Amino acid sequence: MDLSLKERIRRSSSPPPPSHAEASSPRHPRGRNGAAAAMLPLSVAALVACTVLLLLVAGGSAARRGQFVDADPSALSGGGAGRGDLHQARPRDGTYGTSVSPKVQKDKLIGGLLAPGFDEQSCLSRYKSALYRKESPHMPSTYLLERLREHEFLQKKCGPHTEAYKEAVEQLKSGQDTKVGDCNYLVWVAYSGLGNRILTITSAFLYAILTNRVLLVDGDKGTADLFCEPFPDTSWLLPPDFTIKQFKNFSSGSPESYGNMLKTGVVRPDGSSKGPSPAFLYLHLAHDYDAHDKLFFCENNQQYLQKIPWLILRSDNYFVPSLFLIPAYQAELIRLFPQKDAVFHHLGRYLFHPTNVVWGLITRYYDSYLAKADEKLGIQIRVFDTEPGPFQHVLDQVLACTLKEKLLPDINAQQPIVSTGNVRSKVILITSLNSGYYETIKNMYWEHPTMNGEIISFHQPSHEEHQNSDRKMHNIKAWAEIYLLSLSDVMITSAWSTFGYVAQGLSGLKTWLMFKPENRTSPDPPCQQVMSMEPCFHAPPFYDAELGREQIQESLSRMYNIVKI
Repeated sequence: MDLSLKERIRRSSSPPPPSHAEASSPRHPRGRNGAAAAMLPLSVAALVACTVLLLLVAGGSAARRGQFVDADPSALSGGGAGRGDLHQARPRDGTYGTSVSPKVQKDKLIGGLLAPGFDEQSCLSRYKSALYRKESPHMPSTYLLERLREHEFLQKKCGPHTEAYKEAVEQLKSGQDTKVGDCNYLVWVAYSGLGNRILTITSAFLYAILTNRVLLVDGDKGTADLFCEPFPDTSWLLPPDFTIKQFKNFSSGSPESYGNMLKTGVVRPDGSSKGPSPAFLYLHLAHDYDAHDKLFFCENNQQYLQKIPWLILRSDNYFVPSLFLIPAYQAELIRLFPQKDAVFHHLGRYLFHPTNVVWGLITRYYDSYLAKADEKLGIQIRVFDTEPGPFQHVLDQVLACTLKEKLLPDINAQQPIVSTGNVRSKVILITSLNSGYYETIKNMYWEHPTMNGEIISFHQPSHEEHQNSDRKMHNIKAWAEIYLLSLSDVMITSAWSTFGYVAQGLSGLKTWLMFKPENRTSPDPPCQQVMSMEPCFHAPPFYDAELGREQIQESLSRMYNIVKI
């Protein structure tokens, strides 16, 4: 296998000097080679199927399959020398709001995830988020920090408006002599709602790290209005004059689609091709991808894709779990993330910093309504129904979950006043497109005291009534509410909602997940605490690359057996 690209990028990236522990151990080579689909009914078992796919990678699949990269086998068990303790929790800091402690001031780089040197005024949230969050107990590995610094160098070297980028675009225009070089690219296409976009950018970024590609994001749907630039001294926004004008219209059946090329025989199942490699390929990894599109997750297809300088990707899935199941990437991923369910937690906090406009909405609301409470409970209510609501069965489910799990105190319907010597305040942040749930629950706790004397206050920043993912202000409010929700101490979220998954991952909490109602009936049990803070992979490929056919039932069975459900 040709490793020249990997070596050229390594030599040019000038990584930070290794620590003493790292210098005394062999260096791990990078592994650069490495849904209108039917949805399973959401029950307790289906919830487990969503979350357990990521846990599957802990089960020794790397040991039973060969790897096509020369990886350090010791990385599979602990992540390399000097990193055995990286997953141990750090103590939480209790600081909130604008009461700043030296510990919070010191950790404005959030454990080293962020690079210093940005203009702080251009993106206030980047270094001020530590003022509004408890310190995360989930420590990023030093190997992840090293790889982030290397990737930042690659983005700066090959990003838009550089000579390297201009040369790569000229080669793409000509369609001739388009071979992989020092600068290769992954273009993310803006698609679907805000939560889906955040999850798929994260998935694309991880794939870019694994394959040493520059990530360029489509600026459509207001990307620049929502997120600050994550990489120093460069932009991640795809220039508007990008030479492939039709990329927004690509679909699974497009001639440029990799799955379609496999279907028509232009590319063979073993990853070889009949003719010269194209200058670019389109990867369709959305919920409606077919069996040929899903071959992206098979190793020999990954080998072929490393020969393509430009990849264009559209997805609405959080496909990180399937990257863990590609043998070529397993050792690298385990070194990057010794705690496997913290992938989005680390990469999400690295990538997504609210712009100053969004940060103003967040901080004004937080300081006005949330900062002084003893405890913050976030409740995210997402209803997948064509009618506007509110619905009684949804309200019943929310109340059943909060009371059954003792997240809200019972009310006292007999006495007008319940005295207590130790008044404790709890603030409830509700996010929903509809205001009916907020109004009903708020009135219930206004009209009656709580049994334990707690003072409860309820707040809902907005109620847009309908999701409108193409409207700028709608997305700005949605991003502000996701971020506010992620500042909760305890959280309740709705199944199948990427809005809730993003808040959950940013917070690092294992939330209480409300099951999706069926036939307008409140589920019993109403909710359950999730197994992982990772977002759910809504449409996993369930494809056995070794057998070359879909293995839906067998895949589910193997997943259940591994975790002994």
